[in-house]
Amino acid sequence: ISGVTKLYKMMTPKNNKIILGAIREAASRMTGLLPDSPRHPKGRNAYAHIPKVISSTLGSSYKDLDDEYFEAVMIIIKHCEENPF
Repeated sequence: ISGVTKLYKMMTPKNNKIILGAIREAASRMTGLLPDSPRHPKGRNAYAHIPKVISSTLGSSYKDLDDEYFEAVMIIIKHCEENPF
């Protein structure tokens, strides 16, 4: 159906800020722990890795997700930190 606009909610600024803080903290602890990759000869960037995993797993940037995904995003961040891949 043409002309139909999909309406969806986005993450509240408060939850967005909490997630961003969690990403930054986890990434700072992961620096130097990600496995080497020939595509990243100077080393992999943990600050980019975590949002990429969130996007790959949930199909969207955490900023574009509804608040109902808050816990799922936090679990992904924790998993990335505990299991650098």
